[in-house]
Amino acid sequence: MRRLVLSAAFILVAGVSHAQSPKEIIANVVTDHALSGFDTLATQSAKFAQTAQSDCDPVSEALRSSYAEAFDAWLAVSHLRFGPTEVGDRAFALAFWPDSRGATPRALASLISEQDPVAKNPDTYAQVSIAARGFYAMEFLLFDETVFSGADPEYLCTLVQTVAADIAKNSAAIAQDWRSDYAAVLLDPTAQGPYRTDEEVLQELFKALTTGLQFTSETRLGRPLGTYDRPRPTRAEAWRAGRSARNAALSLDALRDLARHLSAHDADLSARIDDRFEKALMQLDDLDDPVFAGVAEPQTRLKIEVVQQSVDAIRAVVTEELGPTLGVAAGFNSLDGD
Repeated sequence: MRRLVLSAAFILVAGVSHAQSPKEIIANVVTDHALSGFDTLATQSAKFAQTAQSDCDPVSEALRSSYAEAFDAWLAVSHLRFGPTEVGDRAFALAFWPDSRGATPRALASLISEQDPVAKNPDTYAQVSIAARGFYAMEFLLFDETVFSGADPEYLCTLVQTVAADIAKNSAAIAQDWRSDYAAVLLDPTAQGPYRTDEEVLQELFKALTTGLQFTSETRLGRPLGTYDRPRPTRAEAWRAGRSARNAALSLDALRDLARHLSAHDADLSARIDDRFEKALMQLDDLDDPVFAGVAEPQTRLKIEVVQQSVDAIRAVVTEELGPTLGVAAGFNSLDGD
């Protein structure tokens, strides 16, 4: 019911708002979506690092709760994979997933077994494998007993604190770069800059929307689905932390917000796109399957496939209808392969 009320309220507001120009759309995305999102990520990651300094016990509820809040903040901006997030592979350092070869547990196990002193300093820790950094590495440290059960408690504490500090440092750097430079690059494109026109900026933002939808469909939902004969529940995102469905929902919520901004010039289209997001999110809510464990059960599997189809339907409308109204196309992205 809460989602339906919010959707109805949005439709009412959209219907009476004036049609926005490309520059107004960009300004609203930058200010209300990107800057606010990265500021929240920096704030929550800093709080997580502070919590880890005072409480580094992997099973601590306070530590796990703070981790969850920081991870939530990352999901709100994880689709903005351009600009400051790509400097020095920052996005991968925050979120190395999917990890199809199991690099993360191997890298962490190596550090722990050798009690590598690199873990004593967040500055030097930035030199280790990306697989041992970020939110997914932290998931292993907090939720996988095979990783932390045999570790020296003092070293494990140091490692948890350092990984948390590395997350905070990375998040702060991204937020600072957006504030100090990159926002202006998007707001004021020039012939000498990476974006020459407002249309090129809209292209970048539109690609973030379509790629984010594709990633949620093909990876967040598609990986655990596997095939009918061979479902893969343990390939679900962050299943150890019990947040596979939560991550999908948070991603859709963030993409919905971006879609609302990008479609603000067309109230009717905006409302129809919003309805499709509403449908997918309600279907996800109704699953009651936090880690997509039901992919092996025919009835639950079908429901997950229906969610995936709903996400694909959003992407189709966005690509076929929203793109042309903005004068842009999705273009090539890293998920499309060679």
